[in-house]
Amino acid sequence: MTRALDHLVIPARDLAAEAELYRRLGFQVGARNRHPWGTENHIVQFDGAFLELIGLGEGFAPPAPRAREFSFARFVHDYLATREGLGMLVLRSADAEADRRSFEARGIGDFERFDFARKAKRPNGEIVDVAFSLAFAAAPALADTGFFVCQQHFPENFWSAAAQVHANGALGVSELAYAHPRPDLAADFLERFLDAPRQARDDGFVFAMDGARLLCRPATGRPGLTAMRIRVSDLDRVAAGLDAGALRYARRGDAIVIEASDALGVGIAFAAD
Repeated sequence: MTRALDHLVIPARDLAAEAELYRRLGFQVGARNRHPWGTENHIVQFDGAFLELIGLGEGFAPPAPRAREFSFARFVHDYLATREGLGMLVLRSADAEADRRSFEARGIGDFERFDFARKAKRPNGEIVDVAFSLAFAAAPALADTGFFVCQQHFPENFWSAAAQVHANGALGVSELAYAHPRPDLAADFLERFLDAPRQARDDGFVFAMDGARLLCRPATGRPGLTAMRIRVSDLDRVAAGLDAGALRYARRGDAIVIEASDALGVGIAFAAD
């Protein structure tokens, strides 16, 4: 079985502005939540996966480093010190502890499992408990991106059909682009993290995921996730919403494209595929 996307962590320096941007893009943006360690987020939910819009809350201070700990909070803080955009790639997990041991055996992560819980607000205003276990992977050459898996302990409290209805008709993430000066070096790690073989494509590689794919391409600058492709039901509906939101975009082939410079560091393509 290929791995499935769980979510993408998208840090921004002004979380309120990021949430408003995604509303103008036509997404339903959930309530603002606060993590116990001081980051705050909004969720854009699809069927089985989501976007996590995230920023630093008032009074946030990065935790001190600890042995065998991959600090989610410190990563977000350090990422925002130099850039905004697609900061972390997260896969779905049925057993985070088993994944943690697998990452250690594969040489891509000797980190402790991270467990946490918080309160969440449903679209109807109901407050519920959600809890997660995370297992992290890393490679020195890919330090600009965070990689982990996420196990949900109360999925019935997190997922909501009502939260998955978007004005732009978005159905989910169908493709991700990752850029690296050495795609072959990146692919060595991605094969072990995604549990999927690389397939050569042009001057890079493609990895099949459950319901999506990841393209690994050469880059002249710093490595990292650069863009996401969103599957939609109707491109004309997307265009109408972007016009209403006064957002710049271009039609390119079978997609509507928004440049990263117009979307807080995230290249976005909407496509009916």
